[in-house]
Parts: sequence; structure tokens; C-alpha cells
Amino acid sequence: MIRVGNQIEIRSGELIPCDGIILDGIGALDKAPLTGESVPVEVSKGEEIQAGLVLAKGPLVIKVTAVGDNTRLSGLIEAVHTFREESPRIQSGIEKFTAIWVPTVLFGAFVVWYLMFPDNWKVILLLWVVSCPCALLLATPVPHAAALANAAHMGVIARGGSVLERLSKVNHVLLDKTGTLTSGKPKIGQIITAKGKRSDSAIKIAAGLEARSNHPYALAIMDLATEKGYKPSPIHGHSDVEAGVVGMSSGKQVSLIRPDKLAGLGIKIPKEIQTALDQANKQGHGASILCKEEIPIALFTFIHDDTRKGSDTLIPKLYQRGINVEILSGDSQAAVSKFAKRVGLPEAAAHGNLSPEDKVKWVRGRSKTHITMMVGDGFNDAAALAVSDVGVAVGCGETVNLEAADVLIPAEDPSMLCDLIDLARKAQRILIGNLVFSVAITIALVFAVINGMYDQLWVGV
Repeated sequence: MIRVGNQIEIRSGELIPCDGIILDGIGALDKAPLTGESVPVEVSKGEEIQAGLVLAKGPLVIKVTAVGDNTRLSGLIEAVHTFREESPRIQSGIEKFTAIWVPTVLFGAFVVWYLMFPDNWKVILLLWVVSCPCALLLATPVPHAAALANAAHMGVIARGGSVLERLSKVNHVLLDKTGTLTSGKPKIGQIITAKGKRSDSAIKIAAGLEARSNHPYALAIMDLATEKGYKPSPIHGHSDVEAGVVGMSSGKQVSLIRPDKLAGLGIKIPKEIQTALDQANKQGHGASILCKEEIPIALFTFIHDDTRKGSDTLIPKLYQRGINVEILSGDSQAAVSKFAKRVGLPEAAAHGNLSPEDKVKWVRGRSKTHITMMVGDGFNDAAALAVSDVGVAVGCGETVNLEAADVLIPAEDPSMLCDLIDLARKAQRILIGNLVFSVAITIALVFAVINGMYDQLWVGV
């Protein structure tokens, strides 16, 4: 059993079982579930790591600082359960209506009897009958049931009619970035080779180096090799180094390393590769350089924030519906701002470097003046989903995320949000029409009773 103060070793690919401080080793930590960063972050001695994350590259020796219910992950899950137990901030229209209508009917019947029909106590029963029409019982569930069925046909799961009613009133949407508006998986951008070098050979060597790795960049290279039908070159003597991997190919050392580490190894980057690297840095793309011995032969660039299908049209459509939009992300502010520009969102509405707790504070602040919808995919969004007026989980989602959400969109097309909002608003219009029609008939029947047009109970029924 792991206890606070223990020292444990965590290896590459393992799930971190507790919170702790790194005592020895250099690694890469997949923080996407917690912060939304699309590539693993390098960690070293003295830094803190959290339970529930995956160590992409290790090993690391850590000193345990928290286990079980005391970890940060457990605290987030507990916060979700606490927020879910809070009653919805927005009361449904039928609840507001009945809170006024029922007392009026119950006591108003006695007033009419006392003032107008003191000798006929049956008028009380008659007024009760005609003032509580069955139509009121059907006014809400029928349009809600139809809307929920239509939502299911769209591939959307909503937790009841009250969620649809709140959804119809939403005027401020807060969107997570990584995994919601983007796939969260880096893709190959460009492959720039040094003079006289071939890109197919570079891809084969890079794929051979990364064949045993589960780093997102490695997976992107392997996908590219598979797509082009290239067989990875045989590499021997694999070993991880800081910010890269090295091995032996045809008796020569080959390496795939992050560009900023090459200077420390005494490797000079050729002009044509440096020019492409500078351009990639300006665009916020990642990069790795393939070297043979001490000579760079190719640059691989990686697009971190590829826009997910539907994301580019989602924000303009929300604006057309009179809905404000903001992005809340744990990724760096620079990355969030650049992505916001691509999808037509002002930089002022794009907020980065937010922890899960920061997202909760932000959503609560917006909920004081707006009807809010929070949309996310990882457990870093779960507490914010729970505290918003409507929480929407996109994609397969984490278990805690699904518990927190009011709406689940299993498909990975965020543009479905607009269709769902349209459906909810239409259902709400029909519901209000039902109530108006029902109340109009009721008023007509009550008017007839008061004016003595009939006094038989069966007529009222």
C-alpha cells in the first residue's frame, strides 16, 4: 500500500497512482486530461505530478505527497458530486406557473363562493374542476418528450425536459479547446529535408526510431508512414535522451530531437531547415529534427491544434443566434489566442492557462449575469460542467465528465450544439403555446361558471 512519504518509481506509459514530488529523473507528462495541453510536458526534479495522469516518458522516482481521497483528482471528483447536488439555478416555467396558479385556484374558489354563490357550495368543486385542466398536465411533457426523441435521432442524449428548458434560455457558451474544438492529437505539418536528402528515407528512419514510443509526435510519424506505405527502417539500440530518442541505423547513430536541444550537443542546423523551423515557431507548431551522426537531415513539424470538423462554423452560428462565446483552456495563452483567430473569435474572449478550479470560478462569474453552457471533454472540465446552467460533454468523455454533464454528444462534431439549441428553443415555444391555449380555455370555463351559464359538475368535467 502506498503511503504519504513513500518513494516510488513510475515508468513510461504507467498511470500515476498518487500526487508526488519528483526526486530523480527527467520525463514527459501527458497533462491533456488536466490542463488540455496537446503534447506531453517535460518534468524534472522538484516538480509536482498529479494522480490520474499518464507518464508518457520516464522513469521517475517520486516522493508521495497525497493518496486516495486527498489527491487533486479526488478533490475534483468530489467537487463534481457536490455541484451536481445543488438544485438548478433556473426554475422551469411550469414550476413558476403552478406555484402561482394552484394557490389562486384553491383559495379563489372559496372567495367566489362566499361573495357570489353563498347558497351553492358545489360551485367550489365546479371551479376546482374547470380551473385545473388536464391540458396543463400535458403542456410540458409532450413537447419535451418529442424534443428528447428528436435529439436522440440527432445522436444527442439529454437528461430530461428540464435540461431542454434551461438550454432554450442559454445566452453564453463557454467552450473547452483541446479535445472539444480540436482533436487534441498532433498531426504532421511539413517535412523539410536538407539539401540532397530524400523525404521518404527520413520518414522511414524517423518511424523506426519512434516505433516503440507512445508520444503523440511518435504516433503522428507512425500514422504518416502507414499512410504512405513506408516500412520503418530497422533501428538498434534505442535509448531515450532528454527531449528525444537515439538509435543505430546501418552502423551510424541517428536521432530525433527537439530543435532547442541541438545547440547543447554541438549540432548546427542548416539554413534551409532553420528557415522552416522559424516559420513553424511563429505559427505555434511543434518540431523535431532528424540527425544522422551530427548532421541534421530533416525537420518534422507538428500541428497541435488542428480544427475539428464543425468547429470553424460553430462560433459564427452561435453568434447568429445571439449567443456570446468564450474559450476556456488550460493550454498556453499564446496557443489559445492563435486558435481563436482561426475560428473567428476575438482574442479577448480566449482564455488560457486556466486550471480546473479557475474554470469553475470563471463559469460561476458568468452565471451571475448570463444563462451559461459549458462544453468540454476531459475531467479537467467536469467541475465546470457541473456548476454551469447546462453542462455538455463532447466525445466519449471521462466517467466523471459524463456524471457532471446534462447533455452528452457522443459524436465528435461540436456544430451539433446549434441544432440542439434550435430544437430546445422550438420545444419551449410550443410549451408556452400549450400553456397559453390551456389557460385561455380555463378562463373561458371559469367565466361561464361565474356568469351562471351552467352549474352541473358533469358539464365542467
